Amino acid sequence: MKRGKTDGDDRISKLPEALILEILSLLTTKDAIATSVLSKQWQSHWKMLPNLKFNSYEAYYHSNEIGTFSKDVCRNLLSHKAPVLQSLHLTICLDECNAIDTGILIGRAVSRNVRELALRVQYNYGEEFRFPRCLYNCETLETLKLEFDVHINVPSTICLKSLRTLQLVFVDFKDDESFLNLLSGCPSLENLEVHGIRYSSVKTFTIAVPSLQRLRIYTCSGDPFAGYVINAPSLKYLEIDICGLGVGFCLIENVKKLVEATRAGP
Repeated sequence: MKRGKTDGDDRISKLPEALILEILSLLTTKDAIATSVLSKQWQSHWKMLPNLKFNSYEAYYHSNEIGTFSKDVCRNLLSHKAPVLQSLHLTICLDECNAIDTGILIGRAVSRNVRELALRVQYNYGEEFRFPRCLYNCETLETLKLEFDVHINVPSTICLKSLRTLQLVFVDFKDDESFLNLLSGCPSLENLEVHGIRYSSVKTFTIAVPSLQRLRIYTCSGDPFAGYVINAPSLKYLEIDICGLGVGFCLIENVKKLVEATRAGP
C-alpha cells in the first residue's frame, strides 16, 4: 500500500507568509537567513523580515578574513525586500569592520528607510569614529541607540528631523561641542537616555532640547569639574541616577512642565 501524499508534505511551507515571518522573527537573523537553503521557496522568506540584527563577533568565529562581516551584511541588506526596514541592530568590532565599512552598512539601511538603528561599536586603539555621513540628514530615523567604546565626532551639520528617541550608552564624544551638535540636530527629540562614563572627554553635558519630554541620566563620574546643564521647557519626566563619586554639578532650569522627578545616588 502506498503512503498517503500528505505524509511527506512540508506543512510549514504551506503556512501563510505572515505566520512564517512571525516564526522567523523568533530566530536570530543569522539563523533566519540560513533557512534560505531549505528550498527555492524559502530563499525569499527572510528577505521580508522588518527587523535585522548582525553581530561581527559571531562572524569572527567563522572566518579570520578581515572585511568578511561587512561584505556579508552588505550583501544581505542589498537582498532585503521588505517595504520598510523597521530596525537594524549592528554590533561591530572595529578590528573586523572599520569605520568606513560601518558607514557603508548604515548607508544601505538608510536607503531602506530604516526607522530604528542600534549601533554598538567596540574599541580599536587609536581610532576616532566619525558620525556616519549617511545619517547627517536621515529623514526616516525615529529611534537611535548608540553604544561606543571610541571617541565619536559629530559635526554641526547633522539634522535628524524625525528622531524621537535617543539612547547614548557609554558614548565618549570627542568634546562638549560634539555632544551639543548631536542634540541640536534632533529638533523633534522627545526621549533621551544618557549613560555617562567615569573618564569622559565631555566636561559639560548641555541638554538644551525644547521638545524633550522624558530624560534619564545614569552617570558614574569621578571628575569634580564635569556635570550636566539641563534646559528643557517641555520636560515632564526626569530621572537621575548617580553612582560612584557623583558629578561636579547639575544645573536644572526652565522645566515648568515637570510632572515627576526622581534622583538616586550621592
